[in-house]
Amino acid sequence: MQVSRIMKSSVLNLCLSCLNAGLYVFTRVFLIILSASVYQGFVLAEVLLNNSNVWYPKWLSDLLENIHVVLSKITAFSLRRITVKVVMLNGFVRWILGFLVSLLAIIVWPVTYLLNIKRNRKCPPPVNPILFKSATTLAMMIRNRQITSEELVEAYIERCKEVNPYLNAVVEPRYDMALKEARCIDKMIASNDRTPDDLAKEYPLLGLPMTVKESIALEGMSNDCGTVFPYRNPAKKDADIVRLARAAGAIPIAVTNTPQLCMNWETYNNVTGLTMNPYDQKRTTGGSSGGESALIASAASLMGVGSDIAGSLRLPPMFNGIFGHKPTPRLLSIQGHTPDCLDSEFEEYFALGPITRYAEDLTLLLKVLRQPNGPDVPLDKPVDLTRLKFYYMEGDNSHVTNKIGSDVRKALEKAKAYIKSTYNTDVKELKIPNVEHMWEISVRVLFNIPHVQNIYTDPQKRDQWVSVWPDVLKKMAGLSNHSLTSVAYGPVKKFFDALPKSYYKNLLRVFEEIKSDFDEALADDAVLLFPTFPYPAHLHYRIFYKFLDCGYLTIFNALGLPSTACPLGLTEKGLPVGIQIVANKCNDHLTIAVAKEFERAFGGWSPPNKELLNCIKTA
Repeated sequence: MQVSRIMKSSVLNLCLSCLNAGLYVFTRVFLIILSASVYQGFVLAEVLLNNSNVWYPKWLSDLLENIHVVLSKITAFSLRRITVKVVMLNGFVRWILGFLVSLLAIIVWPVTYLLNIKRNRKCPPPVNPILFKSATTLAMMIRNRQITSEELVEAYIERCKEVNPYLNAVVEPRYDMALKEARCIDKMIASNDRTPDDLAKEYPLLGLPMTVKESIALEGMSNDCGTVFPYRNPAKKDADIVRLARAAGAIPIAVTNTPQLCMNWETYNNVTGLTMNPYDQKRTTGGSSGGESALIASAASLMGVGSDIAGSLRLPPMFNGIFGHKPTPRLLSIQGHTPDCLDSEFEEYFALGPITRYAEDLTLLLKVLRQPNGPDVPLDKPVDLTRLKFYYMEGDNSHVTNKIGSDVRKALEKAKAYIKSTYNTDVKELKIPNVEHMWEISVRVLFNIPHVQNIYTDPQKRDQWVSVWPDVLKKMAGLSNHSLTSVAYGPVKKFFDALPKSYYKNLLRVFEEIKSDFDEALADDAVLLFPTFPYPAHLHYRIFYKFLDCGYLTIFNALGLPSTACPLGLTEKGLPVGIQIVANKCNDHLTIAVAKEFERAFGGWSPPNKELLNCIKTA
């Protein structure tokens, strides 16, 4: 009898264990399917609503706009009623999710196909010889009176007007004011007896045109950062880096497009629209410094400034075949950027920095824009590449990000082979223990930053939020003026905040070990060659399916290491491809020196659609 009871108890325990295991698996599979359905539904709505001009005839668009207004009023009233009753709210959400998911399978791919058909115009290549000179060279020419600032500024303004219909990168121009400032500079140069060397010391950027990312304040110009407002609210004063650039003689000619509040790796918003890649309109220019990078790559801007919290000074330059630099934390002031943050530690992960077509101009800009009380970075220090150690990594081994594709692998191998053949130095693989955890660590660290300005920030109390769910529901119903990523930030942030603090502390412990290992490996005499992204520029909106690959970028935001995006040529399809060059803190001069060397070896920036120029010459 005793044995029989024991056997029955064992069988019962086994059944309960199987039931618990089954419920565990079922709930997780259900949550994964539900999460995927919600996300895919949002992506579908985002793509459709932001491209209505492509697939709607005008009469239908006008009709739907009127219907939209009526439905907005009905839905607003309904939501107020629905939120009173939880059961009705859940039913409403389930209906919306089911509707969006069913639309996904029917419409997404045909719409993507239609969008690609429409976007087939080729951005004309530059022909003016002035546009092929670096900022460093042009500054010297202006000081030596070989060219006037007015000539140079006018050349870039004309180029902006030529290419912007193809790119949609300019948010707001200031062409007339820029020409006036250029004429004043020319008069100043002509009327004084200062030597070119004196002018170089006092005004290193004298007479040079530049563009500014819309998120960085330029007095009198749009600073809404892609957010829909009922009124115009231009910047009241220049951001610190803009003030320094203008004091050094630079002339801003325009502010450029960015995703709403810089919260995307694709540059589009509901104010200016979608910015396109100068090498292929079908493809993304990246984000969030996508407008800046597109203009610079098309030779419509000589140089510019952008920002980087998750790769925005590196991904757009890579997709557009130019140079970008995420500097050592606190080297440049971040004052005057939108969004900002109340937490002082924000500057450890977030940075402003230069974007240029020529590597030597990175140093020129950094020397002008650095803040006086920043870290001691020896930007003028000569670098002997024969004494450098070179490392490489092909990724973080997280199994979350995709492995690098053939184009990026070829570029990385080409760089390694050049270092070996030129300096007889082996480029060794860098192996950091626990680096596979860096994807999760970087995401958790960046989302753990408190009080980052977003659409939920209470305008009266900056350290508090308004309710998240009204905007989420409006987005689900297609009634929100905010972008998907801006809306999603709230729920995702709340999700991470709700996770156990003990687990986060364990991640931080591993993080400190990884930081220590990187610091020891790189020291002050090494650089790391690392992929910027697994592939060259993809089709518009594909980032919604590839956003996990941005772990290639966020790892160095979390670690706080300087990184230079460096182009290494074009693929067989004519798309730019490149890598990022990383060094230890305060060793920005090392990454830029290696970028200059690769530029000499592989040609650096290549103008978009050069074959059109050959056709013109042949004709």
